[in-house]
Amino acid sequence: MSSILILNGPNLNLLGTRQPEVYGSTTLADIERLCRETASMLGLDLTFEQSNHEGVMIDMIHAAKGVHDAIIVNAGAYTHTSVALHDALVSVDLPVVEVHLSNIHAREPFRHKSFIAPAAIGQIAGFGAQSYLMALHGLAERLRKSA
Repeated sequence: MSSILILNGPNLNLLGTRQPEVYGSTTLADIERLCRETASMLGLDLTFEQSNHEGVMIDMIHAAKGVHDAIIVNAGAYTHTSVALHDALVSVDLPVVEVHLSNIHAREPFRHKSFIAPAAIGQIAGFGAQSYLMALHGLAERLRKSA
């Protein structure tokens, strides 16, 4: 059974109450439940994490090597600022999918640059919680093909 780490960054713990006009009313717990249901249907093992701290996220990425087969990451604001997260993702040599609830390319100009994208095999943005589920389906297919 393939194992996926879903890593969520800063402020995502506030989903459901933080800027619902941008992020909707779905909570991170709702997203985790949906991801677990989808992972079960796809035969994937899932670890779901969230941290507001860049260093903790880096430690979780490092710990993924040899444990997980792929990473889904919503780095939140660190997407646009963190070379360190980029370097950590590249260093573990795992397939990475970058996800965002909102379409970062249709928002403020500073959100258009992603330091995560060059480390990822794909980016899914703008589909709310479905972005995560799309990433799970895509990774499940990729992992099946490479097995």
